[in-house]
Amino acid sequence: MRIRDALESDAEALADVTGRPADVLVDTIHDRTVRVALDGDGDRDGDHDGDGNRGTEGGFDATDGLDGFVAFDVRKGSVHVTDLAGTPSALERLVEEPKRFAKREGMDVEAVLVDGEERRADALENAGFTATGPGPRFEGRATTRFRLERDE
Repeated sequence: MRIRDALESDAEALADVTGRPADVLVDTIHDRTVRVALDGDGDRDGDHDGDGNRGTEGGFDATDGLDGFVAFDVRKGSVHVTDLAGTPSALERLVEEPKRFAKREGMDVEAVLVDGEERRADALENAGFTATGPGPRFEGRATTRFRLERDE
């Protein structure tokens, strides 16, 4: 698996896996730091079983060699994870990107997840984040705020 900066050309694949319009993802790529995880096992189409379809893994529709992505930005002195999606192994790798940036800059990291997103919550908790309480409602759904304090 390889992690790299997202490009405008990734917007269609990101749109496919998020259900958002591609132009919204282009804006995200321009406005935030976005990293993508790519299938790096040498399987050019990433189908693993040879049927031409990468299928889903853990609820993430892995497509076009894309195993996941993370988007984050800085607001009010903290790094905010604004999007996190991927296969379980990609989530583990991707969550390290905002952590690394925050450590370099001496900042905390925050994320808000819709309640019930267990894979994402597990990835955050395994990376040292703690649930700090309820977050803002998102499209009428309850959320939980996660935080990773900077090392003093």
